[in-house]
Order: sequence, then structure tokens, then C-alpha cells
Amino acid sequence: MTYISESHAKAAKALAKNFEKRGMNFCYCESADKAREYILSLIPEGSSVSWGGSESMEEAGVIRAVKEGNYEVIDRKSAKTPEEARRLYGKIVCSDYYLMSTNAFTKGGELVNIDGAANRVACLAHGPAKVIVLASMDKMCSTVEEAVNRIRTMAAPPNALRVNANTPCAATGLCADCLSPDCICCEILITRMSRIPGRITIVLTDEKLGF
Repeated sequence: MTYISESHAKAAKALAKNFEKRGMNFCYCESADKAREYILSLIPEGSSVSWGGSESMEEAGVIRAVKEGNYEVIDRKSAKTPEEARRLYGKIVCSDYYLMSTNAFTKGGELVNIDGAANRVACLAHGPAKVIVLASMDKMCSTVEEAVNRIRTMAAPPNALRVNANTPCAATGLCADCLSPDCICCEILITRMSRIPGRITIVLTDEKLGF
């Protein structure tokens, strides 16, 4: 175990208390493989499962495992028309499990997310019966303000490239606080508590995932 990994493992003990006092379940996993195994153990066969755009879930192999498993998969990318996408979103909002990452989290147990279309933050806030959030420890920040800054400077530019957004940050790699039609920073959600205890499960891993 490296010094960084040992430090993360110790921090996870404090984070567990901070997330749990906010009504969220918590699990720390050393590797992405263990995180994937744990996440799949939470989802009963036959459950309806959907997800937001998440490099972390993709890199950990969770999305592929769900697609190959015995679940009712609701994939928003399968829609071929705007009308079909709207109907599909209605099913996603009512899904049993929603999988996502978080752009950042605070040491006090708050989740901080920034979205363009807001489908991901909407489902985190309300809708799906259960939400499972996977993130690596490098997304931990001291405060909400620090978390927002991390997202705007470190996560948004590569995410803009990932979705082929025509934004200043995609062109320069730097946030311009833009109001571009393709802006991916339209909505900011701070989740400071889950009003339904245990609806949100946080899974953190020592292995770096996503942006």
C-alpha cells in the first residue's frame, strides 16, 4: 500500500461518518474491480437500471456488466428521435436503480455536480428509487467552493471534448465562464443531505476514475 492509498483509507473512515449523517450509505473500495463487484451486489436481478453519462462507471466496467446481466436496462442513448428520448426519460426517472458519478465531493459529505442538460442532476435529486454514485478519492475537496472550482477547471474541459461540445473550454482547455449554446455548465447541484435515508449510496475507490 502506498502512502497515498493509506491516507485515502484513513480518510474514508471519516468520510463514512460524514456521508451517513447526511442520510447516505457509504462504502470504500481499494480498486475499481472491488467497487464494481460491490455495486452489482446492491442491484437485485430483474431490477430496472439506468445511468447518467459517467466515465467512472464505464471505466470500472459497471455499465458493461449491467448490460450483460439479468436486468431491465434503460439506455438513454438507444432513443432514435426526440419523442422517443422523452418517453425513455420518463422510464429512467422511475427506474429502480440509477448509476452515476459525482464531479466532486467535500470532506464534509456533500456532493457537488454540474450538468448541461441536467438529466443526471435531476435523477440524483429526485426520481429513481435508488441512486449509486461511484467516484475516486481524487475528487475530494475541502469546501463546496473548491469543488465547483475543481469541476469548472479540471472536469468540464475534458468532458466538453468527450461530448463534442462547441465551447471555449473544448477549444482552449480553460473555463471561460461561457454562455455558449453548447455550455455543459448550466446547472449546479449541491446535495447536502438525502431526505430519504439510504436512497443514495456513495462508493469511493482509491483507483483513479473519470475526470
